[in-house]
Amino acid sequence: MLLARAPPPPSLPSAASSPLRRESMIRPRCVPSLRASVATAAAAKAAPLRGGQNHKQVASLANPLVKHCVKLRLSAAYRRSCRRILLVGLAPILEMCRFELSAIENFLLLDGVELPDELCEFSGNVVYVSAAVMKKVSGMQSVDSTEAIAIMHMPTYFCDRDDDQSDAVLDGLFRSAKRILVLDGIQDPGNLGTLIRSACAFKWDGVFLLPACCDPFNEKALRAARGASLQLPVVSGNWSDLRALMTKYDIKMLAGHPESSSNGSKRTHTLSIQLADSLISESLCLVLGSEGSGLSAETLQACELVNIPMEGARMCSSRPAARTCSSRLGPARAPAV
Repeated sequence: MLLARAPPPPSLPSAASSPLRRESMIRPRCVPSLRASVATAAAAKAAPLRGGQNHKQVASLANPLVKHCVKLRLSAAYRRSCRRILLVGLAPILEMCRFELSAIENFLLLDGVELPDELCEFSGNVVYVSAAVMKKVSGMQSVDSTEAIAIMHMPTYFCDRDDDQSDAVLDGLFRSAKRILVLDGIQDPGNLGTLIRSACAFKWDGVFLLPACCDPFNEKALRAARGASLQLPVVSGNWSDLRALMTKYDIKMLAGHPESSSNGSKRTHTLSIQLADSLISESLCLVLGSEGSGLSAETLQACELVNIPMEGARMCSSRPAARTCSSRLGPARAPAV
């Protein structure tokens, strides 16, 4: 059986006897055109992603989106006029996403970088950009550490009194104004962002920015705040607005002031356990001055001055007492003076 001859192969029809077969043999194969290939690729690029995102591609520095992003980065007035902010870097973006993913309007991603898993629920536009565009938008010379940028809605918790926002808006942000941090002329964005983050960590009710403070939505301030700018009411106003707020809610006003800097016109109280205990049941605001010139003349006149002694041999003994005093100002409510 194994040596049996295999059956002959079936005979193939000749070309003459099968005209259809002959025609199919000599007809050239249909190749898709280049235009069709490009259209197919473009359609695939614009297809929705998981979570409902849409792909877009931007490679030109003259693109309107690029110009919009650069203005957001450079101009505080432009940010406030269109109520948008720019956040540079994947790490701070993911920090923000923990609190307000829906605040992201457009997510710019460097070509070749995959969308992070943390953004799988993001439903806005994912815009892939070239290295040149990423450098232009971020202001960085290298894209090694800048692979993502987010355009975000300005938080509803932010109120700028210079924009003629009504008293009702201010009252809505500070319905129960028990503890408010007031910043007087803080000009370093990193310091301002860190102070906002501290107020949020100690569960204070809001932050009030007096004139000469830098913009809380400056890129460095946002990075230092690490999401606190989206969680805590932030109001930018003047002393008239602050006085009206203090009067309405009967809020006591304290200001951090080194004893050695006092001009003698007002006594500077040392922050002691007894002082902290006396303030537990009171509503209060704490004013911190600028890095260079300290408190403004209006603050010095309007506030009671307090300090934490740090000089000489008292330094070591004052630190535990300072922490105890801060904790007694409220349940995890007081930033360091």
